[in-house]
Amino acid sequence: MAETIHHYLIFETAGGFCGIAWSDAGIVRFQLPTKTAEATERLLLRRLPDGLPGAPTPQVLETVAAVKRYFQGEETDFSGVELDLAGQDAFFRQIYAAARRVGWGRTTTYGALAKELGAGPEAARDVGQAMAKNPVALIIPCHRVLAAGGKIGGFSAPGGSTSKTRMLELEGVHLGPPPPAQQSLGF
Repeated sequence: MAETIHHYLIFETAGGFCGIAWSDAGIVRFQLPTKTAEATERLLLRRLPDGLPGAPTPQVLETVAAVKRYFQGEETDFSGVELDLAGQDAFFRQIYAAARRVGWGRTTTYGALAKELGAGPEAARDVGQAMAKNPVALIIPCHRVLAAGGKIGGFSAPGGSTSKTRMLELEGVHLGPPPPAQQSLGF
């Protein structure tokens, strides 16, 4: 069996420098933005040590353009991006497929995804683990999956839950207490 070759590209967006890696079968890794190209490359190669810089395929170029639009605040749909999730746990792949159906500006919870897959509430932890191990964050929109009660929950990408909140705000989702129904009289 031939060894799979992974190529990658580091590129700049309005949110910072992102990284994308691919095989002949599809996108294998996506690195959310950091402040420098070097930091992004280091994080990407930590999870894909055999990656080589390469000339992007037309599909990769389309995905890069979509990512740039996303970080400019333009509604973007990544559900058609071809992924290579070989080596991922079968249940995690089901979780990822369900998460990909959560569209722009919408959220769900770990428990709701587990229920959608026909699993009991105990599977919410599995959903959380799958989101934490998501190899293609943003393309599989793990930032749209919240903890119980609509709480932000964890986020393993650079910037943690602050980055998750910023991404949701880009999509028009505002977490936290609602604004007061009545204005103060200023006394």
